[in-house]
Amino acid sequence: MGDFHRTRERRWRSIGDLDQRPRPSRALLVALLLASASLITLDHQAGSDSPVEPARRVVGEVFGPVESGVAATVRPIVGVPGWFRSRDDLRAELSALEAENAELRADAASDPYDRNRLEEYDGLTAAAETLGFALVPARVVAMGPAQSFSRTVTIDAGSDSGIHPDLTVVNNDGLVGRVLRVTRTTATVLLVIDSGSVVGGRVGTSMEMGFLEGRGAIGDAGLLDLELVDQAEVPAKHDVVVTWGSEGGSPYVSGVPVGRVTAVYSSLRETSQRAEIEPFVDFGALDLVGVVVPSGTASDRAVIEADGSLQ
Repeated sequence: MGDFHRTRERRWRSIGDLDQRPRPSRALLVALLLASASLITLDHQAGSDSPVEPARRVVGEVFGPVESGVAATVRPIVGVPGWFRSRDDLRAELSALEAENAELRADAASDPYDRNRLEEYDGLTAAAETLGFALVPARVVAMGPAQSFSRTVTIDAGSDSGIHPDLTVVNNDGLVGRVLRVTRTTATVLLVIDSGSVVGGRVGTSMEMGFLEGRGAIGDAGLLDLELVDQAEVPAKHDVVVTWGSEGGSPYVSGVPVGRVTAVYSSLRETSQRAEIEPFVDFGALDLVGVVVPSGTASDRAVIEADGSLQ
């Protein structure tokens, strides 16, 4: 029991000693505050020549590497949200650029085709004015041999467009052929180069008449043979041949350019002249054609009139 009291007395004595320790005087605290204020003022006014600068430099040299290491460690973590945002922005921008490039490539690819179509349409308008007939424009959508004739094409205009059999078909270069049969929305056209095609022709310079027959070929071999009615006449090379024309303009109207004479051959046995004709029309690249119809024909599409206007 005595030991307990002695221990308790020592604890209270220690606490009393703590309370009796000398405390800093108020004057010392005021002096420290004034010194701090003076240092702050000197440091601010002196700038790089501040008396505190050596001490600041020492502290910077000691703690600077530590701060840099901490910043390098924390920076990737802090920047993760911004990194994802920047990647999303870049992806969106890249997608927009890819779409724009695709559109530009499509425009560049289709531009020559659209330009050719426009030129062909302008050529049809000019052909209607030159021939003095109205034309129903149509596109070639199929080419033999899926049909009964070896050299035929299908166009996307039929009886609803005012088309019927035995009408002349042209394009901006010249004679294409004639309509064989129609449905409501399509028509089959026999090309002038078909081996079963016979067209009355006239040599432009001499006005001599003859008959044009196809050879059934396309390309360099896609030629026509012209035999004149007057066997004594010899057509000249490069003479232009146009259609002779049929009664009532069916199946061929007159004056449509067909081709040009490239060679003339004589047959001693038959005492006749035969001329090779190179067609003006490129039958391997047929696209836009015009079917010759009477002016004022009722049609489900615009009709190019002889004066170049649209009905």
